[in-house]
Amino acid sequence: MEDREDKHLGVYIHIPFCASKCGYCDFYSLAGCEKSMGKYQDALICHIKEAASTMAPYYIDTVYFGGGTPSYFGGKRLAEVFNALKRAGKVLKSAEVTVECNPDSVKSRDMHLLRKEGVNRISLGVQSTSDDLLKIIGRRHNFTQVKKAVKTIRAAGFDNLSIDLIYGLPNQTKGDWAETLARTLDLEPDHLSCYGLKLEEGTPMYQAYKDSPVIPTDDDQADMYLYTVETLTHYGYQQYEVSNFARRGAACRHNMKYWDMEDYLGFGPGAHSCMGNTRFSFVRDMWAYMKGVTEGGPILDEQEQLEELDRASEYLMLGMRRSKGISQEEYHKIYRSDFAPIEALLLEYEKDGWTKKVNGRWSFTPQGFLLSNILIGSLWEAQAEYRISGNPWIEENMDVKVGDLTGTSGSDLRI
Repeated sequence: MEDREDKHLGVYIHIPFCASKCGYCDFYSLAGCEKSMGKYQDALICHIKEAASTMAPYYIDTVYFGGGTPSYFGGKRLAEVFNALKRAGKVLKSAEVTVECNPDSVKSRDMHLLRKEGVNRISLGVQSTSDDLLKIIGRRHNFTQVKKAVKTIRAAGFDNLSIDLIYGLPNQTKGDWAETLARTLDLEPDHLSCYGLKLEEGTPMYQAYKDSPVIPTDDDQADMYLYTVETLTHYGYQQYEVSNFARRGAACRHNMKYWDMEDYLGFGPGAHSCMGNTRFSFVRDMWAYMKGVTEGGPILDEQEQLEELDRASEYLMLGMRRSKGISQEEYHKIYRSDFAPIEALLLEYEKDGWTKKVNGRWSFTPQGFLLSNILIGSLWEAQAEYRISGNPWIEENMDVKVGDLTGTSGSDLRI
């Protein structure tokens, strides 16, 4: 096994509490459970202490507090959890440390405290600048609160601010979306994440809007997406992933760990981890998680060992989601297989304007990103169909059928 003394680790800490649930959200989060915040904080700190030996060989260079709504958890609690991580692991002074916030729970005192403790990046969940649309999707804030929150964050000394937006909302037109982008750009964020609305089964909006004509069509969403890429590029934001855009030097280093298949460790219910070739997640139940941590019960939900073919498949999926793309050289480092069948398909995509090859690296064009799920699925099929005939050694070392990959969707590779 390789020496990991100089390897880096990303840490994700899940804060499941919310003031209320948004209509589109299917993340593991809880509303009305404020009385459990103290016990949950104790469980998190206990778990972080227990993981000290696991983290010992690593330098922690990214930390991400996600949710839920970490800002609703409170600056004091977040600082105490972060300090527990500093004691248990080797957190670099240069680490990128992100806290997700909602505009209605941004407080000046909390922002100053977090900045003092070493948090240096805020991810603000804005979603829309239209007060009417914010009400429709169940957000608690309005745009006036957004502008106030941005001022508060900047005044506390944060020079790395990310804003999340959603397009394809009920009755939203391209003009509405253009206005949202314009008003958001006026706030001068350093990073933007722009996601197309996806109605997730089991959410209130799925029940209310499934098959509804007020939801923009796929073509409408595609127009909004292409407009986003064109506009943000014009204003100096580089697209470095399907949905993510950043000013120079402001790309999210923590998220890049997922896309670059580096090691990361999660804490909290539903949190995922990947250490070496082992991937695992914890139960999506806060009370079961707290009981397991404090009383020694089971908290593991899923665990799997990743083989070379698994890693190669993830490399295709995650690499092609980024503007950086993939290369034959990197592929061969992961998987001893011929890249030719994959490149042949990429060449076909190039003819349709979906891919491009620059300096030996293949990546999607904006039009290709629109079809990325389908196109990546076809790349997996090309990989799976060739792996037996082109690699006789696989039969001796692995027990995987072609259908195991061709039937896999992006959502099955959750991170």
